[in-house]
Amino acid sequence: MKTVRKIAAGTLLGGGILLASAAGVSIATAQTSTGTSAPAPAGPHGWGPGRMYSKLGLTAEQQASIKSIFETAKPQMKTLHEQMKANHLKLSQTSPDDPNYPAVVSEVAAANATLASQRTTQSENIRSKINALLTPEQKTQLAALQAQWAANPHKGHWGHRAPPPPPEG
Repeated sequence: MKTVRKIAAGTLLGGGILLASAAGVSIATAQTSTGTSAPAPAGPHGWGPGRMYSKLGLTAEQQASIKSIFETAKPQMKTLHEQMKANHLKLSQTSPDDPNYPAVVSEVAAANATLASQRTTQSENIRSKINALLTPEQKTQLAALQAQWAANPHKGHWGHRAPPPPPEG
């Protein structure tokens, strides 16, 4: 059962990266006429790369470059996401009672390990390219935003707010 959870988590993570990429593209286009970036919509979790980059005061040139980076990477990220989704579907359509179930699980786990490695490499390639565009001040500001996010990444499990405390009494 742990394998199924790991695969599902990998699939969700892949979707999250795709969404983060899309958010980054929308951020790159959210410039006002004064040359500063407009605040981005908070998105489902209220944080992430899109929101962080929107707070850096990116120039029009930086925004265009970031948009280009995300657009260039989008097809490959989409393909990785689709492959992981297909693997998830293959696994979910195979019954644990099927005599081939262990082989299917093993095959999907191996395939997803490769896809996860590719996704990580691609994501960090994107991050590296964007980092190269930032000024030293923007890098410092981004590091502070990332530290703030790390201190409180989610307000509950899977990005949802924590449930209210039980009533007293």
